[in-house]
Amino acid sequence: VFGLSSVAQVVLGRGDFGQHLSINLGFGIGVTLGIHAAGGISGAHLNAAITLTHCILGNLPWRKFPAYLVGQFLGSFTAAATVFGLYYDALYDYTKGNFTVTGPTATASIFATYPAPYISLLGGFFTEFMATAMLLLGILIIHDEKNNGALKGTQALLTGILVLGIGLGMGLNTGYAINPSRDLPPRVFTAIAGWGTDVFTAGHHWWWVPLTAPVLGSLAGVLIHKLFIDFHNQPVLESRNEKGQPVVESS
Repeated sequence: VFGLSSVAQVVLGRGDFGQHLSINLGFGIGVTLGIHAAGGISGAHLNAAITLTHCILGNLPWRKFPAYLVGQFLGSFTAAATVFGLYYDALYDYTKGNFTVTGPTATASIFATYPAPYISLLGGFFTEFMATAMLLLGILIIHDEKNNGALKGTQALLTGILVLGIGLGMGLNTGYAINPSRDLPPRVFTAIAGWGTDVFTAGHHWWWVPLTAPVLGSLAGVLIHKLFIDFHNQPVLESRNEKGQPVVESS
């Protein structure tokens, strides 16, 4: 809701009510609040690519994957419907009732991501791949207690700042979906709500890229962390002892 509504305000306000930075801040704030809301209940699985990665690595039972996926998709779909209702009058005034995916009054990008006109499909795929790899690498670093993990209670804020940083540096080409469950449900909603099947054919059938590239990027981020950081970490007790923290020995 925070992310999509910030895009809506920038687009429908014709730049008078926010800029690219406000969109990045909106998504960063939304991620932070989402982690606070669901962190203690489910581990705050807001991203289908990350959930799938945890299942592949054995950190999450496969039997939980469908429930997490359904929750993510329902939440994202409901968010799109909420923002549509919130800004329906503004949408109608901006488009004169003609909801389009491309053109001078295109509004589909409020809800789902689309590639920039200059970017190739391969270039867009690589952008989403790298952005998600950086997301996973950042999340693992924030939670890495064997290295220099974040202070307890600050992980949600730092993850929101991480998403903000990705948007600031890697949002130009594709709008940084970095999350299948952030992109597909709102795209389905727009297909139902009046934009039609163009949401799936635009950008050389772009819709499948935000589903696949984040999954591969997520796995790549885990591999990078494992090879260059985790394999070189010291055991937790030894690491804390060297940093001057008390070590408790147990029989």
